Amino acid sequence: MSSERILVTGGSGFLAGHCILMLLQAGYAVRTTLRDPARETALRAVLLGAGVETAGRLEVARADLMADDGWAQAAAGCDAALHVASPLPAGVPRHEDDLIRPAREGTLRVLRAAKAAGLRRVVLTSSFAAIGYGRPLKRPYDERDWTDPDAAGVAAYPKSKTLAERAAWDFVDGEGQGLELAVVNPVGIFGPLLGPDLSASIVLVRAMLEGRLWAVPRLMFGVVDARDVADLHLRALRDPAAAGERFVAVADNFLWMREIAAILRERLGEAGAKAPTSELPDWLVRLAGRFSAAARQAATPELGRSKNASSAKARAMLGWQPRSAADALAATGESLIRLGLVGR
Repeated sequence: MSSERILVTGGSGFLAGHCILMLLQAGYAVRTTLRDPARETALRAVLLGAGVETAGRLEVARADLMADDGWAQAAAGCDAALHVASPLPAGVPRHEDDLIRPAREGTLRVLRAAKAAGLRRVVLTSSFAAIGYGRPLKRPYDERDWTDPDAAGVAAYPKSKTLAERAAWDFVDGEGQGLELAVVNPVGIFGPLLGPDLSASIVLVRAMLEGRLWAVPRLMFGVVDARDVADLHLRALRDPAAAGERFVAVADNFLWMREIAAILRERLGEAGAKAPTSELPDWLVRLAGRFSAAARQAATPELGRSKNASSAKARAMLGWQPRSAADALAATGESLIRLGLVGR
């Protein structure tokens, strides 16, 4: 049983829920921030449903990434923090600053509060989006690489994660000296839902299971289970060697969307039968992108591009051993079905 209290930002989120669950299971006390305090009841119910008693061990503080109020109180009395909160909309933002400002300014608010409260370490949830865009590579991407936010075709989300992480490293090199920072850069996060709120990656799986995608574009991305990303956060929190380091979180080689659909069909049987079997030609996706905002998200420089990433550093330095991509995808589908979130 640890005597430490850990601050987790954005407690109602998919990954944050798994981080809170794992911290409580490991014996930590947790304080989490919520933008809407009305969500506290649902959060406690979800954790209780996962077999964890929260009374006396989980506190909730009100704080918003876009406001200063509440962050000093949230950090006070904590020993370390996992900064997980960051916007990731399912659709296209009206303006890229709708993502960039909350990500960058929110990260700096958390770091300043952590420094002022004397926290020893912050583990920042960044993303592969801060690593693998705008600079095509023939080798797998790793922690040495950075997305070029000024490159043509780089979308708002990769820009937001890149600029937020850059700001975090600049902070600890400057006014935040003495505060330790470790960064986790996950690829697409899948795995079992703890409750009914869906992240963008989960929405994709649900759309496949419901048969709403008759064909998929030639897009390739990595898969990792939320439980393993939470585990990597805890390892980065605990291990002295993690200070000042970035860690890519990816289960296996990247998958084409058609391969993800094939895994769902194979692992879920009848429940996965509606997952698409066809692939859209690139020219058709680009043509559709002229008329549809959703299609424009696919008709990017990433269309048809093969890429990969390596988690060798996390495995070697922190002993991280993730589940397979197939297991993560199957767990996603199974939880959607169990929670009654897949329409017929």
